Amino acid sequence: MALILHSSSTNKNACKALIAAEYNGIKIELVKDFQMGVSNKTPEFLKISPFGKVPVLETPDGSVFESNAIARYVAKVKPDSPLFGSSLIEYGHVEQWNDFSATEVDGNIGRWLYPRFGYGVYLPPAEEVAIATLKRALDALNLHLASNTFLVGHSITLADIIMTCNLSIGFKMILTKSFTKEFPHVERYFWTMVNQPNFSKILGEIKQAESVPAPTSKKPAQPKEPATPQREEPPKKEEPKSEVGEEEEAPKPKPKNPLDLLPPSKMILDEWKRLYSNTKTNFQEFAIKGFWDMYDPEGYSLWFCDYKYNDENTVSFVTSNKVSGFLQRMDLARKYAFGKMLVIGSQPPFKVKGLWLFRGKEIPKFIMDEVYDMELYEWREADINDEAQKERVNQMIVDHEPFEGEDLLDAKCFPLSLVSSAT
Repeated sequence: MALILHSSSTNKNACKALIAAEYNGIKIELVKDFQMGVSNKTPEFLKISPFGKVPVLETPDGSVFESNAIARYVAKVKPDSPLFGSSLIEYGHVEQWNDFSATEVDGNIGRWLYPRFGYGVYLPPAEEVAIATLKRALDALNLHLASNTFLVGHSITLADIIMTCNLSIGFKMILTKSFTKEFPHVERYFWTMVNQPNFSKILGEIKQAESVPAPTSKKPAQPKEPATPQREEPPKKEEPKSEVGEEEEAPKPKPKNPLDLLPPSKMILDEWKRLYSNTKTNFQEFAIKGFWDMYDPEGYSLWFCDYKYNDENTVSFVTSNKVSGFLQRMDLARKYAFGKMLVIGSQPPFKVKGLWLFRGKEIPKFIMDEVYDMELYEWREADINDEAQKERVNQMIVDHEPFEGEDLLDAKCFPLSLVSSAT
């Protein structure tokens, strides 16, 4: 008995197995004229896939459903296949990326895309969460791909097949160029993969979405009231109509950020950012003087941060990209923070150190909760009464070189839109 795949040829989940089969030289027969919603509802189909899930693979030893399981089966049919890597740790990394691809990438693309097509209720707040979570996943993927051509090892594995298929529906349907340009290494990786002969044979030509599809209106069905016998009732006085419908609640005000409720500060953060960005001459002198003239130790606090894992920083551009990714993820703190991040050293491993100005007397909790990179750094509050620490603040503000006796490889500012005359 041949391997028979029940699915349409355009189903990206079926493509995982079909591409794996191309790499392993295995023949898979697609069921002809398969119709989703019809073919998968028959009694015969439900015997091999009890939940009616598609795709499903028939093998000589029984059926397999769930697309990643099918792809794993096809990848292992050939005993010496390289699709699971060349060692036990590479096998673990393949499975790691397969899980990441399913939960963090595919899941969040679906939560963004499918409600817009009417497959579920379209709720803007839920969509915002899906997009934010997807961006976080793509940030992590982008960072990994900054120094890796493939997800695992030095050749294509099942991890690349599954990741590319999951990304493909996003690129075709909702991930526009304006969205993906934030993740240049993911873009490079995706287009490299889909143009490999075994991928393009199955996926065909892929054109990136030019716009995000407008949502299809679909409201949750309202439960019907049970019928009750009718009887005459005395006429009721008309109550004055409220501006808010009886079944609608007035919108609740968006809760304020606790930092907005702090007492006013003499330091206006935007004024400091303008001075920092616009000072063209005698930058070091005016930037330092301007900062301390504005600084309010009651309304703001200064923090040093040091990357915990500098031994990993063996490639200069990868280290700089790591810092850029961190600053991008800090964008939610734009209203409440100013930062400087330095990459230090002339030879690897390179050190990453930072200075941050935060509204309030401590690092804001919402930043610690939302930006996972925060835990990759050691944080300590600067004591401005200590002249040595105050001088360190000065040197970090103006990108002083050498810094602590070492060359300054790179200096980045938060927000990234700020540019100093020192850089």
